[in-house]
Amino acid sequence: MTRRVRFILEWDGRPFMGWQRQPHGPSVQEAVETALAHITGEDAVVHAAGRTDAGVHASGMVAHAELETELSAFRLMEGVNARLKLAGQPVAVLEAEDAPADFHARFSCTGRAYDYRILCRRAPLTWNDGLVWRRPKPLEIGAMAEAAALLVGRHDFTTFRHVHCQAQSPVKTLDRLEISESGQTVTIHAAARSFLHHQVRSMVGALVLVGEGRWGPADVKAALEARNRAALKLNAPPDGLWFVRATYGQASE
Repeated sequence: MTRRVRFILEWDGRPFMGWQRQPHGPSVQEAVETALAHITGEDAVVHAAGRTDAGVHASGMVAHAELETELSAFRLMEGVNARLKLAGQPVAVLEAEDAPADFHARFSCTGRAYDYRILCRRAPLTWNDGLVWRRPKPLEIGAMAEAAALLVGRHDFTTFRHVHCQAQSPVKTLDRLEISESGQTVTIHAAARSFLHHQVRSMVGALVLVGEGRWGPADVKAALEARNRAALKLNAPPDGLWFVRATYGQASE
C-alpha cells in the first residue's frame, strides 16, 4: 500500500546546484532520492516546500515522498541518513513521520521563511566561507529596519525578482522583513506565503546598500515603485541565504 511520508531536511548548499534535479550538476533532490532508492528499492520522487537556488542552504525544509515500503518513518530516516553520510552528501533528515494522503509539501504550504546571514568584519572568512555574506564594515541597523518596513505588505516586486523568474505575477505579500544583530552577525528575517525568484537576495542587497550608507530608505521605496529590475543596484549572493521554516495552515495571500 502506498503511503506518504513527510520529512524535515537540512543541508549545506555549497556543493549543490540547488534543490531541484539538474542535468548539469548535483542537486539536493537527487541526493535524497538516491538515498531513498538504496533503502527502499523504489524510485520515489521527493517534493519540497521550496526550490532553493545553487549555494542556498536549509535548516528546516519540509519534503514528502510516496512510498510502498513497510519500514517505519524512523527507520527510513535512519537509513537515509546513513546512506547520505556514506555518500559524503552534506544533507540530513531531521524528522520523518507518516502524513495524510492529501498532504503535499509544496502545494499545502501556506508560509515560507528565510534567514539571510551577514558577517560584518574585515578579516576573510575561514570555516564559514559560503555560509554567510561577509561585509567589511558594520551596518546601520536602524536605517535598514526603516527601509525594510517599506517592503512589508502587498506590492509589485518586479524590481526585486530575477529577469528569468517564471512566476505569473510579480505581486506578492511580504509578511515579515526584520533585522536582528548579535555581535558581528546581522540576520535578515523574511517570511511570506511564497517568494519570487531571487526576491530575498534582491531585498537583502537593497538593505545592505542602506546599511552601508550608499542608499537611504527613500531609495528602496523608489526602487520598489520603479517596477524595473534595472533599479536594483546590488543583488546579494546565495552564500548567506537559509530556508528555515515551512508552515501549513492559515496564511495571508
